[in-house]
Amino acid sequence: MKSFKKQFDKFVKKYPNWSSYLCFAEVLRHHKYTREKIKYWFNKLVDPDDYAREEKKQIIDYLANMSNPDS
Repeated sequence: MKSFKKQFDKFVKKYPNWSSYLCFAEVLRHHKYTREKIKYWFNKLVDPDDYAREEKKQIIDYLANMSNPDS
């Protein structure tokens, strides 16, 4: 499997007008990741200007649920 960052970079290149958050969410739609991995890569890859800091926990919860809908 490709690394998370490689997948993210693929979406950034394919959709240059998308925000880093949208590219990140698109990677999650196609694979299942743990909440810990999502949080780690979210902090590394998503531009802080793409989300409200006070909503970060809810955003990560949403993304984790999106990546693992059966959980």
